[in-house]
Amino acid sequence: MEHYTSLLAKPIQSYRPYWAKRFGAAPMLPMSRAEMDALGWDSCDIILVSGDCYIDHPSFGSALVGRLLEAQGFRVGIIAQPDWQNANAFKALGKPNLYFGVTAGNMDSMVNRYTADRKIRSDDAYTPDAAPNKRPDRAVLVYSQRCREAYADVPLVIGSIEASLRRIAHYDYWSDKVRRSILLDSKADILLYGNAERALIELSHRIAKGEKVADIQDIRGTAFLRKAIPSGWTEIASTQLDRPGVIDKAVDPYEMKMGKADASCATEAKPEQAALPEGTQAIALVRKPKADRAKQVVRLPAYEAVAQDPVLYAHASRVLHLEANPGNARALVQRHGDREVWLNPPPIPLTTKEMDYVYDMPYARKPHPAYGDAKIPAWEMIRFSVNIMRGCFGGCTFCSITEHEGRIIQSRSEASILKEVEEIRDKVPGFTGVISDLGGPTANMYRIACKNEVIENACRKLSCVYPGICENLNTDHSALIQLYRKARAIKGVKKILIGSGVRYDLAIKSPEYVKELVQHHVGGYLKIAPEHSEENVLSKMMKPGMEAYDEFKAMFEKFSLEAGKKQYLIPYFIAAHPGTTDQDMLNLALWLKKYDFKLDQVQTFTPTPMAMATAMYHSGKNPLRKVTADSEDVAIPKAGNVRKLHKAFIRYHDPNNWPMLREALQKMGRADLIGNSKQHLIPSWQPLSGKPTTTVRGQPLERTIRPRRVSESKRKYS
Repeated sequence: MEHYTSLLAKPIQSYRPYWAKRFGAAPMLPMSRAEMDALGWDSCDIILVSGDCYIDHPSFGSALVGRLLEAQGFRVGIIAQPDWQNANAFKALGKPNLYFGVTAGNMDSMVNRYTADRKIRSDDAYTPDAAPNKRPDRAVLVYSQRCREAYADVPLVIGSIEASLRRIAHYDYWSDKVRRSILLDSKADILLYGNAERALIELSHRIAKGEKVADIQDIRGTAFLRKAIPSGWTEIASTQLDRPGVIDKAVDPYEMKMGKADASCATEAKPEQAALPEGTQAIALVRKPKADRAKQVVRLPAYEAVAQDPVLYAHASRVLHLEANPGNARALVQRHGDREVWLNPPPIPLTTKEMDYVYDMPYARKPHPAYGDAKIPAWEMIRFSVNIMRGCFGGCTFCSITEHEGRIIQSRSEASILKEVEEIRDKVPGFTGVISDLGGPTANMYRIACKNEVIENACRKLSCVYPGICENLNTDHSALIQLYRKARAIKGVKKILIGSGVRYDLAIKSPEYVKELVQHHVGGYLKIAPEHSEENVLSKMMKPGMEAYDEFKAMFEKFSLEAGKKQYLIPYFIAAHPGTTDQDMLNLALWLKKYDFKLDQVQTFTPTPMAMATAMYHSGKNPLRKVTADSEDVAIPKAGNVRKLHKAFIRYHDPNNWPMLREALQKMGRADLIGNSKQHLIPSWQPLSGKPTTTVRGQPLERTIRPRRVSESKRKYS
């Protein structure tokens, strides 16, 4: 069943193609004038500028967007990883007829270039031979400036992950301050947020028909600047909806209760009617009709206010996340000086037919020939993988998938996915019969949705699986099981691997799925993400308790044993997440010690723009509840030495960390954990040299466990 049928949206494949459709599909989208000449083009209609190298594969945003626009009849050129020192590289394809589309690439440029400790990374997975420094800091701002210098009169459209997550005033970890909406600093004409196919196609056709970008202000999933609120709109202050500060207890309009309404607000008290004087008549009071939500705009506190007041910042973050369901979200507005940043409601999710349309384009499925034989790590990672869905309803506070892709799962059809598996078999050089991944932002949310469209359209919950799995969520994994079986039955396919991304609290609702996964799709190790062992921290992450992990682990081991296989779970953990104390990290270290986990690399929390955990980090408040000056304070491990200590606890087995841990344990009154027996956490002696061996449950780990860039790295943003 396709949800959101009640919300009208023109199918993206139903537009009349632009006249340049006659040129047909290009073997590769051109990156030079010579390639344009070979295609018979005198100019490009749209030029996409990206911080990634150009790989013609649907996992890479510039390729997906480019092929989509090409299918609409537009001539699309690519300027990939340009030299940003001057505007010359931005003139390489000439002046675009319609607009420049600017993106930092599949990742936020700051997350891509810097570690969690704000150190510059030594490589870039989206660059040939992983060469560093091929993109600038805040790439969208720099590229936008150069586009303006190249052709000042060409409309400028920004989008993808970096722009999407900076659409309002946002805390910036790297400068440690609240920055303005990227719309103002980039001087862009319009911003497309989320997976923006629907908005992009409509915008492109309307510009092509002669509409000015400044006049296009009615497309969902877009943000732009205004001088004032237009007439006919009702403005509601966010502080009236979710009032910050010390207030009397009142009905919370954002609180979701699936049961009966509270008796205090379900009915109004009816006082006894007094006797009326003779000759008078009672007149019934008629309530005003419910306001039209389509003409309501919620005013967030101004940039100047949230920049100065962390409590207001956390409040604004909470309201933005609660106004994120396409079924009921209202427009948002936030003043920046004398201008208004206006956000239209989120885009209507794509139907399965539309998803197939996006992924069935004639992708070459390889890097542009200009890169020669260079190795591109991001390409090597996904070249034999298939994206089957997008979106995530998990709502993890540290992750930006939900903020960008939304929490409504959008799935491809089985036929489209199997066709892509066959294309990989037939077209991609080096295929050995192994599909490296069949998934998406998560591995096991394919075709899972709310049981009731009416409930889904009205819901304001931040997660469908926290604090427990919603009773209205259909957890049936049968469609995914069937997909697995059909995919591995394709001639020439030896193995379909699922290496990570399993939402295990959801998986345990379907033991049949866990059995199918473990016995046929695990290549020795399965990476899962409990993230922490302590409920105090997990509640700030909106992650399930360890009971769900233990249940999944028991299933995993049972089905592995039945299959006669030795297989291991590799857990991911985050150090220094908001809400974490030294004691929490010690407890996690003891948990790791108990189960003999010795992990080589650790993910330290990185505050990324717009994530709710980032609002916690900046404000010290918990935006998962109503934010007030007196509301719950959240412990924030900000100091560098504290963050290092929390990371050291997870890597308790590394001799380099022992001096720091000894000092910390003594201060914590836990010197009893220092000693030379197996019962102690760390030894009292220090080796002269040598590196620790990375093991999992006592077994050497033959391949490196690479750290996740939690918020934005894993895959497929357009």
